[in-house]
Amino acid sequence: MAIKFGPLTAPVKFSDVEPVSLSDDTLLKRKNTLLAGMKRQGFDSLVIYADKEHGSNFEYLTGFIPRFEEGLLLLDQSGRCTLVLGNENLKLARFSRVAASLVHTPFFSLPNQPMENEVPLEQLFADAGLNNSNKVGLVGWKMFTPAAGNGHTLFDLPYFIVDAIKRTMKDDAVLENAVHLFIGDHGARTTCNANEIAHYEYGANLASNCMLDALNAIEVGVRETELGALLSGEGQSHSVVTIAATGSRFANANLYPTYKKIQRGDPLSLTTGFKGGLSSRSGFVIAEAGELPQSQSDYLDRIAKPYFGAVVAWLENIRVGTRGGMLYDLIEQVLPKQHFGWHLNPGHLVADEEWMSSPIYPRSVEVLKSGMMLQIDIIPAVAGYSGASAEECVALADTALQVEIRHAYPALWQRIETRRRYLREVIGIQLSADVLPLSNSVAYLRPFFLAKHQALSVER
Repeated sequence: MAIKFGPLTAPVKFSDVEPVSLSDDTLLKRKNTLLAGMKRQGFDSLVIYADKEHGSNFEYLTGFIPRFEEGLLLLDQSGRCTLVLGNENLKLARFSRVAASLVHTPFFSLPNQPMENEVPLEQLFADAGLNNSNKVGLVGWKMFTPAAGNGHTLFDLPYFIVDAIKRTMKDDAVLENAVHLFIGDHGARTTCNANEIAHYEYGANLASNCMLDALNAIEVGVRETELGALLSGEGQSHSVVTIAATGSRFANANLYPTYKKIQRGDPLSLTTGFKGGLSSRSGFVIAEAGELPQSQSDYLDRIAKPYFGAVVAWLENIRVGTRGGMLYDLIEQVLPKQHFGWHLNPGHLVADEEWMSSPIYPRSVEVLKSGMMLQIDIIPAVAGYSGASAEECVALADTALQVEIRHAYPALWQRIETRRRYLREVIGIQLSADVLPLSNSVAYLRPFFLAKHQALSVER
């Protein structure tokens, strides 16, 4: 296999893709899967936390997040649900996708708001039955996996909530971090059904459309903010901070696009993400290799092509049933960490958030399963060189799930088939039969942004 840089047709964009709602059956399945996990591990109750940045486990059952306040969902082993909400989210309780009783606490409201119904949290938790539970699981957003120690004893909920829960519980009751029930190996959220894949494909498709629009708009003199505007789409909330950064990054600790204008020869990074998908690119604002900085004159062969080769290997070798450690070892083989400086997981799970968890790490025995949605996330970091990036999202699906998607969502299936043909016939990747591309720009990498009709591909 040889990697070449030359003329290449751009991928098709799919516009006017209507969002797919999660069905009642899907929400019931989610709740039942979680209840089964609770029973399997002996949890009597779960306390599921949410705020705007850390609401995905809560949203998995309720369908919403409490926006600018804290919120809790209490779930006991019988399936009974209690929502604990602040002043400005009480109105959302009636829209919850799981039936739940409502408890108001102004302690979750914004500073200086009215404090009507001021009852100690301990009393609210006791009324919900936590004082009778023998084992309670706290669910924030982070599953702690320390190399040494016990991650089950670490909690990422606000102290005032954890303290109130401890005061409520019996002296001999057990309190544990239970995020693994959602996002760990065999966690409820780690695999998706056909309805969920259709739901999340909307965001992956949108992210890739935004990225393709931004790539086509790159010109000398264009402002970062102009590209940043193109990286937003259809009024959707972003799952990551939007990146449109040219030249030197993080001046004055700034993370966001500015009025800085693109100059010829600049390195440039672009990233956007929505529920279900992220798209990211990095390269140079040049048209040919002769414009590269002298110190990086071999960038194409030293960084971009090897990186692209790792993306190709990832897409050709990932399979349902593969162990995460095997995929990690594959990337280490084709893009040795010692020479290319990557240090995070070369792939992770995505859903409502950009990074949910990852089964891909050294010596991982976690099995990649049908229904997993994964982001290709290999980040070379070689001293003295700019990076390369073509992060995108795909799903893994066995034959049964593929048949289900094809029958239930024929328009989605046509988009998937179009993307597969592009990867196989245009870019030249021998795509794994288990991979369903959820975005239009999977493996489409233009390292020289002013060479708009040239990209990397495979020559065999």
